[in-house]
Amino acid sequence: MKIQHLMFALRARPNGLDEVRVAVAAPRSLGRAVARNRSRRRLREAFRAAIVDLPSGPGCDLVIVARPPTGTAPFAELRKAAAGALGSVAHRLAAT
Repeated sequence: MKIQHLMFALRARPNGLDEVRVAVAAPRSLGRAVARNRSRRRLREAFRAAIVDLPSGPGCDLVIVARPPTGTAPFAELRKAAAGALGSVAHRLAAT
């Protein structure tokens, strides 16, 4: 399943495990290595915090691709977007 957001694009697939695994990518269009690494770190932390708040359920693999606003958006906004996306993923996985 795909989820598009202003700050990131997310793809999720069930993995048959009881854990959520996350991979974060940052394309070169975000800028130099410093900007890409900052975007990756911020997304990884936002999703890590959101995963902790999820109820236990089937696990999935997430691939998150950063978009330009990720590096400059307030962290609270980024965390809220991550929690919303993970809630949507959990809801869709529970329905299948």
